[in-house]
Amino acid sequence: MLGRSLLVRSGSFRVENLGQNALSLITNLCFSAFVLGVLIFTIIAATYEPEDPLFHPSTKLTNFLVSTSNATFKSDESVIKTGEDFVTPNQTVFLEFLNVTDVSLPPTAMGVPSECESELDKPIDCSNRDIFHLMMTAAIEQFQDIHFYRFGRPVPGTNSSTCHMAWRFRPKDGKTATFYKDYRSFVISLSKNCTYSVVGIGNYHSGKHARKKKKNQNVFEKAPPKQEENAVSFPEVGETVNDTLPVIESESSFSRGKYLIYSGGGDRCKNMNQYMWSFLCALGEAQYLNRTLIMDLTLCLNSKYTSSGQDEEGKDFRFYFDFEHLKESASVLDQTQFWEDWGKWQKKDGLGLYLVEDFKITPMKLSDVQDALIMRKFGSVEPDNYWYRVCEGETESVIQRPWHLLWKSRRLMDIVSGIASRMNWDFDSVHVVRGWKAKKRELWPHLAEDTSPEALISSLQEKIEDGRNLYISTNERDTSFFDPLKDKYSTHFLDDYKDLWNENSEWHTETAKLNNGNPVEFDRYMRYSVNTEVFLRGKKQIKTFNDLTSDCKNGINTCPPSP
Repeated sequence: MLGRSLLVRSGSFRVENLGQNALSLITNLCFSAFVLGVLIFTIIAATYEPEDPLFHPSTKLTNFLVSTSNATFKSDESVIKTGEDFVTPNQTVFLEFLNVTDVSLPPTAMGVPSECESELDKPIDCSNRDIFHLMMTAAIEQFQDIHFYRFGRPVPGTNSSTCHMAWRFRPKDGKTATFYKDYRSFVISLSKNCTYSVVGIGNYHSGKHARKKKKNQNVFEKAPPKQEENAVSFPEVGETVNDTLPVIESESSFSRGKYLIYSGGGDRCKNMNQYMWSFLCALGEAQYLNRTLIMDLTLCLNSKYTSSGQDEEGKDFRFYFDFEHLKESASVLDQTQFWEDWGKWQKKDGLGLYLVEDFKITPMKLSDVQDALIMRKFGSVEPDNYWYRVCEGETESVIQRPWHLLWKSRRLMDIVSGIASRMNWDFDSVHVVRGWKAKKRELWPHLAEDTSPEALISSLQEKIEDGRNLYISTNERDTSFFDPLKDKYSTHFLDDYKDLWNENSEWHTETAKLNNGNPVEFDRYMRYSVNTEVFLRGKKQIKTFNDLTSDCKNGINTCPPSP
């Protein structure tokens, strides 16, 4: 009787209520699971840092850029790499290229009858859309080892039967994150049966009328557009270069600015690796302090790169590096222009100068300085007067060298593109260092590899097919040394393409303009740079020597002990 009364008082246990209670319990459980899922998703979204959609981090870049406290330079001087060489592209980004099926052939190219007898003696109308499609189709069919991404509209060529057209492309097997631009001359024919056809395509950069000129934008902007922290841009080779020096537009703009300059020091005339290491330390500090870096655009080229065997002053930064990319991506000014403006407005506007003479004063201690100019002055005692010392110690974890801002000169990269284009971007490459590195076999046979022609043939025959184009990147000036390879491969060397930098070349003309009209020598550093870049564009890349003992005779590395 008591049990029956309890059940009566507890209505929730009635038989008619069991289904409703079960449904309520399931609903509560589902809602709880939903809330938990939302909470987990929110935590993941707040903490997850996705990879850049275009470029994945490169372990090569990480290893190359790690600073050491004694800043020993251990890279091989015969392989010259700058920031763009370490950017690894996510290939899925480059899948949307143009195929021949994307370009419909015009009716006039397929022999469709039309009234054309009166047109036979007239100049080719390069603006005709059918001509445009015909030229695109001919380019895609002829250059099968590259991917086309964009075509420019054809323009009239040098005579009545030619049209010039430009396009943007990448090699199909490209391992570098670079777009290229070519512009060529097309010979167009109209036959008596009213059919247009392309009867000839000129050499690399033969269609100069299709090359667009950039506007001369050289007004200095204090704060260039900020990129995303992980965003990486990449070069486009073949475009017109605009590396004119930026100028400050007004006194008020100058007086509002904050500047950093490095003065003196022992880096001058040292090897180019040390120059880059020190320069990027200064640029990294300027970015950390949100200041404009005042830079000296004249370099001293170390004797190891000169034909005279002597250090040579007066070399222009723009001979070797992409100043257009630098000035568009960072806040920099040429020191000659800066000191001219400083002399005019410093006293008038009460601009302060903060002098720092000890490299141990870290950038972190300078972050609150309000003076217009911070000058780091370096003394005469090496190695404490090297610029890179500023970025050592506790500063290493704070100042990041912005390697992505320092690219090779696009004028040099244009030579690289010209060489690769003449091999139709279909070649393999091998890197052979002679001279000192050949001698190391006598000193350290446990480290060195044999670079004799016979050894090269033995090494290559299992890796590279017979008959292939083989680009040999080497410091050996007597290329007859490699004659035994000609029986198996079509060999190519840097000096085979001297016309790309001789007195009749675009490179010669443009560099002379930077040098007050005086011709510029194609020096050894330029040779190293171009050789490196062509080598890196080979479909297969073979090294035939060990890098561990490179340049030890020049004091760059410590020579390994004898066995």
